[in-house]
Amino acid sequence: MRVKELAGKTAFVTGAASGIGLGIATAFAQAGAKVMLCDIEEEALSAALKQLKLTNADVEGVKADVSLKAELVAAAEATTARYGKVHILVNNAGVGGGGPYGTWTEASWNWTLGVNLMATIWGIEIFGPLIEQHGEGGHIVSTASIAGLISGASNAYNVSKYGVVALSEGLRLELAPRGIGVSVLCPGFIRTQIVNSRRNVPKRFEEGVPAMPTSGPRAEQINMIRERVSQGIDPLYVGELVREGVENDWPYIFTDLEFEPFVEARFAAIKQGFDHIRGRSPKH
Repeated sequence: MRVKELAGKTAFVTGAASGIGLGIATAFAQAGAKVMLCDIEEEALSAALKQLKLTNADVEGVKADVSLKAELVAAAEATTARYGKVHILVNNAGVGGGGPYGTWTEASWNWTLGVNLMATIWGIEIFGPLIEQHGEGGHIVSTASIAGLISGASNAYNVSKYGVVALSEGLRLELAPRGIGVSVLCPGFIRTQIVNSRRNVPKRFEEGVPAMPTSGPRAEQINMIRERVSQGIDPLYVGELVREGVENDWPYIFTDLEFEPFVEARFAAIKQGFDHIRGRSPKH
């Protein structure tokens, strides 16, 4: 049973105090959904809730570090205590951690994969049964990135986002018979705080996550990304696209066409790999 309209449904959104998460929470609330906003930043969460409540939205907030499974379990319990049922899960929390080859650290990998990928896996494991049990259908949206389809560097961020895409593609087939739709959001440059992710590094990873470089080619690349992000697409527009994607059960939700040629080039390179062996008989 698909979620054809959001009115009266309950959604749980991670990373909801700012950026894309807040855009999604706002679009859902405006469509008449009840929304539990989850975020690690308490002040930003309070400000977001205050703003949304001015519009008479039925919203509540819960603080959690989604890279800790126990905190996600507690957030799920707070959601069912407040709203009873959950219909929509949005695994959106994300960090832009991890440098290219030669700059890797264990803490960077653990933090980035913990927030971007493991929290998505745990979110589905925890909320999936809650969506199934009421029999009213539901939907899961997980935020990957266009970097989940085209990898420009060997970093933890891209690896985590490819993981989210693979997880979503597989789950879509598995959960369709259970009445749960699955979409993966692959945004391009959106006006968020992704470049300042280090502000939320948990204490257990703090020492091992290096500060942003201030000079050299990598610093220039980060500054270019920072500039693109600051001029990026409005997160509220992304929220509306996600609402439409849920209501129409889109497998992939994109935000713009900028990277379409790069995705096509990747597919062409994969096709070329098959062309190399076309006509050859495998030896058994």
